[in-house]
Amino acid sequence: MFTAQLKGSNNIKHHVPDIVRRPEKFTGAGKFGGGLSLLSSNVPCFRSKQSSSIRAVISSEEDATKLVVEKDAQKLGNSNGSLLASDSNSSMEVKAVITVRKKMKETMSVKLEEQWGTFINGIGRGILIQLISEDIDPVTNSGRSVEAYVRGFPKPTNNPYVVEYGANFMVPRDFGCPGAILVTNFLDNEFYLAEIVVHNYGEWPLFFPAHTWIHPRKANPESRIIFNSKAYLPSQTPAGIKDLRREDLLSIRGNGKGERKMHERIYDYDVYNDLGNPDKNDDLARPTLGGNERPYPRRCRTGRAPMKRDSSCESRIEKPHPIYVPRDEAFEEIKQNTFSAGRLKALMHNLVPLIVSTFSSSDNPFTCFSEIDKLYKVGMVLKLEEQKDIINGQNISNFFRQIFTVGERLLKYDTPSIIRRDRFAWLRDNEFARQALAGVNPVSIELLREFPIMSKLDPAVYGPRESAITKEVIERELQGMTVEEAMAEKRLFIIDYHDMLLPFIEKMNSLPGRKAYASRTVLFLGPTGAMRPIVIELSLPPTSDSPRNKRIFVQGHDATNHWMWKLAKAHVCSNDAGVHQLVNHWLRTHACMEPYIIAANRQLSSMHPIYKLLHPHMRYTLEINAIARQGLINGGGIIEACFSPGKNALEISSAAYKQMWRFDMEALPADLIRRGMAVEDSSMPCGIKLVIEDYPYAADGLLIWAAIKELVESYVEYYYSDSESIKSDVELQAWWNEIINKGHPDKRNEPWWPKLENQSDLSGILTTMIWIASGQHAAINFGQYPFGGYMPNRPTLMRKLIPEESDELEYEKFLLNPEHTFLSSLPTQLQATKIMAVQDTLSTHSPDEEYLHQVHHLHSSSLKDPEILKLFEKFSSKLEDIEKIINQRNKDIRFKNRNGAGIPPYELLLPSSGPGVTGRGIPNSISI
Repeated sequence: MFTAQLKGSNNIKHHVPDIVRRPEKFTGAGKFGGGLSLLSSNVPCFRSKQSSSIRAVISSEEDATKLVVEKDAQKLGNSNGSLLASDSNSSMEVKAVITVRKKMKETMSVKLEEQWGTFINGIGRGILIQLISEDIDPVTNSGRSVEAYVRGFPKPTNNPYVVEYGANFMVPRDFGCPGAILVTNFLDNEFYLAEIVVHNYGEWPLFFPAHTWIHPRKANPESRIIFNSKAYLPSQTPAGIKDLRREDLLSIRGNGKGERKMHERIYDYDVYNDLGNPDKNDDLARPTLGGNERPYPRRCRTGRAPMKRDSSCESRIEKPHPIYVPRDEAFEEIKQNTFSAGRLKALMHNLVPLIVSTFSSSDNPFTCFSEIDKLYKVGMVLKLEEQKDIINGQNISNFFRQIFTVGERLLKYDTPSIIRRDRFAWLRDNEFARQALAGVNPVSIELLREFPIMSKLDPAVYGPRESAITKEVIERELQGMTVEEAMAEKRLFIIDYHDMLLPFIEKMNSLPGRKAYASRTVLFLGPTGAMRPIVIELSLPPTSDSPRNKRIFVQGHDATNHWMWKLAKAHVCSNDAGVHQLVNHWLRTHACMEPYIIAANRQLSSMHPIYKLLHPHMRYTLEINAIARQGLINGGGIIEACFSPGKNALEISSAAYKQMWRFDMEALPADLIRRGMAVEDSSMPCGIKLVIEDYPYAADGLLIWAAIKELVESYVEYYYSDSESIKSDVELQAWWNEIINKGHPDKRNEPWWPKLENQSDLSGILTTMIWIASGQHAAINFGQYPFGGYMPNRPTLMRKLIPEESDELEYEKFLLNPEHTFLSSLPTQLQATKIMAVQDTLSTHSPDEEYLHQVHHLHSSSLKDPEILKLFEKFSSKLEDIEKIINQRNKDIRFKNRNGAGIPPYELLLPSSGPGVTGRGIPNSISI
């Protein structure tokens, strides 16, 4: 055992680092070769060959007393050749500054924890850090090492929740550049390490960005490995830290066994078998998603015990208790008070129960439109007497206290932008069509390329394949054109949910208070550039009485047809809302992004340049997805309660994944071409030309896509010189292979998966992922409240089928009071107010949101290479220019889908935003 001699005091035992105590962990050839980094260091490292023993000096600025550790290396045999001679001429004093973020909660226990931690660190027994050289020690065949305890009292910074500690070393001049730091936490609790900066090592400091929780040693004896800011491909890893690189990845992967503990940072895969709760109620049983029968992307494994009544299901952790996500994926405490997801937790745990309590005894439909208007003008009186423990306690966040008024009795909603300028806009056909191009779900509309319209479903089960929409019906609305002429001129479009929903309609309609059709809507783009819906087909599963159960609706010129048309459009909007939420939003962004994140952490070292590029676009997604599994998409959750599919919601999402999802079509240009909304044109930016110039989502999206693509291509070219460097990158190839075979295993045999053989392949894959995490998610998420906050514009479910003359009683009621029939078909007051509250939260930016156009702090601290920083600065400048272009487009009177009387501008793809529900702004990642 080494001992440390404190001058003027007794001997004190000194911790032996793992690299000394267990040198076998850090020796051996490893699977990665040595070499030089493509990213040149800005720090001149001292490399002199003068000695073979060490003196390590630990001190603090507050205490001039020095703790000297001196040991002759020859006495150690082969156990620690990294300790060199104490000759002061062969050593230099190096200082490390450790930045730690304090907890924000000021409970008594937290204060005591901090005070005890401050005392232990003050005497130098709390945090041990070990510098590991990039150079190999010839004796141990591993990186050279020096160690020091953090010592002294913390120094405050400009941020009241951030403090700095110091540790001083005497480092031999032939030590080489530190490539990694091992951190061991001897405190009783975890702490958040922001970064370590090593000073006096040349002209510039060395940065070791961490942004991680350091677990206490009693929870896990392994030290945490923090690498310096330089990016290295696997084959270029310095010899002294290549084994640490491999060990760090192995620790993150785990062994796939046991229940994960909250302090762990282990990434692994599992199926979606935790959505139901049959142990609680038979009606809450839900099938597993993932496998041949119900294919689905994989989620992050938690390893909880199985259900008692169904061993194939994982037991649930009910709110407000947290679900496991790897420790660094959890929302930072500093964000919890301001971050949108923090409000989401408060919403589900507190506000929704209040709303339910208010309406539990009388969940009635709206009886007139003025009752809906009161939600924005007057507010909703909540019955707080039954919930005083929530309101008066600490369970409800300050955010929700602020939205209550008049003695905390009124919940008042902001006026959604869809009715702010024109409260009757939602009634118009051209607004219905405009939202297909510039609304919250602009990714479902397709060019009509075949006629007659045909189903791909089995006719023996679902009836004749041919649609009931005939040529004659369409041509009555074409202003003298034929169907063939309109199709040739690319003027006919379709929103088709028939095949996706018809297999589930019977199940959906068997649920209490749910009635739905599978819809098709044909739209016509007129000569003036204005689009409008011209015919709607609503289908039910065939029965013996109605083998062809399809109804056709067109815009009528009499009162009865006028109201019938309104009801038909409401049913289409209900279909659209469900597909938007379950397929285009949840599945294609949230769920499909999760395997990319798991694979990146398992296979790409934090030193890998591709990991550094992706990291800002992966942050917090696993946490928000875990929250969604707990209270949004779970059995009996808000999505099931408030959207048409009900308990069939995730089965529909699985069916859509099986039928339509393919990675190569998630790229924006490819998706537009697939839907017929663009054609290939090499003379145009991104190589495509839009069929409809006034298509705001696509036009603005292509600007963002092109900027991301340019950044990614330059970045990839910087690190990879040729195709061989791509093929030989073992971490990169393992990452892509794992995404296909473990992250999306139900689709692993599909031929459309891109190869990963050259720079173009890699750039395309990365551009698609970053687009999905940023621009795509922003376009279909942050408009939820602006468009859906007014329920008649976008009902999430319908409670009645459209009256038919054969049902004399209902039809008579409809004729006598069509407004009542319309409103009673919409969600009830409870359903509407719950989903409005959720949509408001999902559409909200926090004050500290991290946006795509900002040079991210992770990039600026992790990538010190000036050439790389120039790429990001250029990207940021380009996004600022794009914002100006979008603002100019929104003022251009030629673009009727984003400019005109009462028309809100299209801002969902504006890069920047302030806090709140703004209907604009592109965050870096899917964090809400």
